[in-house]
Amino acid sequence: MKIFIDSANLQDIENALKRGFVRGITTNPSILSKEPKGVFKDHIKKIVDLIRQYQPDTHLSVEVFSRNTEEIVRQARDFVESFAHPHLSVKIQVGWDELEAIRRVSQEGISVNCTCCMTTNQAIMAAAAGARYVSLFWGRIRDMGSIEEKLKDPALSGEKRTILVSHARMKQEYLTRGVTEERQFDPAYVMRNTREILDRRYPGVEIIAGSMRSASDVKNAGLSGAHIVTVPPKFFPDMISHFKTDEVVQDFLNDFEKWMS
Repeated sequence: MKIFIDSANLQDIENALKRGFVRGITTNPSILSKEPKGVFKDHIKKIVDLIRQYQPDTHLSVEVFSRNTEEIVRQARDFVESFAHPHLSVKIQVGWDELEAIRRVSQEGISVNCTCCMTTNQAIMAAAAGARYVSLFWGRIRDMGSIEEKLKDPALSGEKRTILVSHARMKQEYLTRGVTEERQFDPAYVMRNTREILDRRYPGVEIIAGSMRSASDVKNAGLSGAHIVTVPPKFFPDMISHFKTDEVVQDFLNDFEKWMS
């Protein structure tokens, strides 16, 4: 399992790169919107500069900001030319019209990371269209499975409740029509099924598990078959730290100091 950082924050990216444990960087429009306003291309170029400084072979995924096929293709070509990074993938959202864009872009030799996948079917169709990576949203898949429990919360109101009610209705419609089944809301089940089919039919395609909600999610996604897990930087301290490790290290230092005195 490889670890990517899911961030567009330059300081977070530099901190991760110089420690040598990340093999890639994923960004998206929402992540970018959290950074100080500026020129989109200039910000991505700063990320590329950090990659060149610390780990030149680091993967970088940059997402298009359109759902129009022709515009997606144009943006993909522009990203490749503007950022000039040999390990760049263009993130294209999964969707009916987007499949054509994935096919066209991949046929031009551009690596595609198909993002926002919630089901095995989506991931397999994207792989068939030519995607090099498929991003399954671990946390969001699990969220769909717990909608009913969340609606029982009496404190839930306003727009959040309205959205959840809408999602619950859509979920029930999908179940009724046979579009999905209850176990498809278990991210581990979805991951294992996707990995099994990809290994048989599209062995060159890698799964990126995104939408991590905890350090435990990272491990569980890896155990379920993700080739790559992309992680928000706020979880890195929890992943590397352990109170018993701190205790043992301090014991070693104390014992050595006593021996030297």
